[in-house]
Amino acid sequence: MTTEGDLTAIFHLKRPQPALVALLASGYSPIYPCHISPRDMRQHPIGTGPFVFNEFKPNESIKVVRNPDYWKAGRPYLDGIEYTVIPNRSTVVLAFVAGKFDLTFPYVGLTIPLLKEVKSQMPQAVCETRTPNAAGTLIINREKPPFDRPDLRRALALSLDRKGFIDILTEGQGKIGGAMLPPPDGVWGMPPDMLKTLPGYDPDISNSRSEARRIVEKLGYGPDHRLNVKVTARNIPTLRDPAVILIDQLKEIYIDGELDIVETASWFPKLARRDFQVGFIFIPGGVDDPDQQLMRTMLAGRSAIIRDTAIARLKRCSTSNRSKQTKKSANSWYGRSIRNCRKTVQGQSFITPVM
Repeated sequence: MTTEGDLTAIFHLKRPQPALVALLASGYSPIYPCHISPRDMRQHPIGTGPFVFNEFKPNESIKVVRNPDYWKAGRPYLDGIEYTVIPNRSTVVLAFVAGKFDLTFPYVGLTIPLLKEVKSQMPQAVCETRTPNAAGTLIINREKPPFDRPDLRRALALSLDRKGFIDILTEGQGKIGGAMLPPPDGVWGMPPDMLKTLPGYDPDISNSRSEARRIVEKLGYGPDHRLNVKVTARNIPTLRDPAVILIDQLKEIYIDGELDIVETASWFPKLARRDFQVGFIFIPGGVDDPDQQLMRTMLAGRSAIIRDTAIARLKRCSTSNRSKQTKKSANSWYGRSIRNCRKTVQGQSFITPVM
């Protein structure tokens, strides 16, 4: 990257990247001063957004105030925002209904039943449900036996009842998708007819689980010799709840799971150390664009947390060809690319979208 004066930055890319502008505009691409250490940024972040940091009280609150130097005149409209940290989602709902907060959001684990409760107690509240660009995902440590066996990982993928997750967690309002945000909310999502051909996406769950049991039995497990595993999840409701459902579904293929709850501060270091067997996470996307997912989860470098999703040969699946595609053919090209990449690394992938 080079600069021209104080207000112009020039990015020099190794290959065409049509998603660059969208990626830079997303909330996952903050701009911050490089001379400030990461430690200081965690305690007193500095940025160019509409609000600037004011105060942080661990496990209590975060306060930001209006940025007087924000680039757009007259914005933001608010003088500041105060975020209150409340771990229990029922307490959040009670406080919101009591008028203590102006806004709450889904990251606290606001379920459909709780949303209905809010509407019944506070009719004037504006409540919206949207499909987030975040895939609930089964992760498997393929370096830790017995999950170093590709067949066993395939059996886990075949055991999943994605509709079951959606019916329980969202009362049927969620969507089943692959690596990308499913249509119609997503532009690049795999069409349903193509999606159901992937392992574990067949609507006939009993047939998939029968195949999974046959695989597991060939590996020496069965009703009298069940496989015991720990299912790791962060200690927040939106991840604990699906992890419990996952444990229940794995029982169908002779796998008994024990829930391993990890506090958020320890979660990412634990993943980086590969100190887990099986886990449940959400993989969010800053923008609905295939290059982001391909580069992040398929071509991740050795320093990335999700770094063993694919082997290095996937780099043959160049994203640069996408810049030559017409809009009409782009979706089919992406579908072919992902399928070709998956063929290249058959048995290597260790992430499986659940919903």
